[in-house]
Amino acid sequence: MQKRLKVEHPYIPRDLKQANFQDIFYEEDPYLANSIITNTSIENEKIDKLVLSKVIFKNISLLGASFRGIDMTDVVFENCDLSNSDFSEGIIHRVTFKDCKFIGFNFSGATLGNVTFENCFAKMSDFIDARMKQVIFEKTILQSANYSDCTFCKVKFDQCDIDDVNFSQTKLKGIDISTCTFDRITVDMGSLTGCIVSSNQAIKFATLLGLKVKD
Repeated sequence: MQKRLKVEHPYIPRDLKQANFQDIFYEEDPYLANSIITNTSIENEKIDKLVLSKVIFKNISLLGASFRGIDMTDVVFENCDLSNSDFSEGIIHRVTFKDCKFIGFNFSGATLGNVTFENCFAKMSDFIDARMKQVIFEKTILQSANYSDCTFCKVKFDQCDIDDVNFSQTKLKGIDISTCTFDRITVDMGSLTGCIVSSNQAIKFATLLGLKVKD
């Protein structure tokens, strides 16, 4: 069993007010705090530099939303569909994504600290050039996700599907993927140094690198 990576969880007060996300669409400085938003469907909305603090999103759909440069602290997304949305260049701190859908989601250039993805479906998500510290991907489908040119510090992939994931130009030293599943993966030989893998995965990597394994 893997040793659990410690992350700071969102600090959420008990007395949250029910809010309507549409109310901030036309504000000059879009900001939402101490709120809970539930059972809402929004498509293709664009808000630059949105600030969220101490907010819970539950059972919402934000399909194709563009929130470039978003600033989130102490936020929870539960059972949400964020497919094809854009949080690129965002600052994401103490945020939990649980049972969420992220097909084609864009986190490129974002800074993530103390973030947890739990039981999510994040196929073809884009993390290019993201900076991650104390981030956990747990029981999450990451097929064909792109993690090229990322910076990892205390990042953990626990029981994830990482088939066809691209880790090119991303150093994996100290990153434990031993409980993950994949048939193929893109990684640089040098960047793989120090990555923690299972014995079966080691054989797969040897095959991917062109080695012939002989018993």
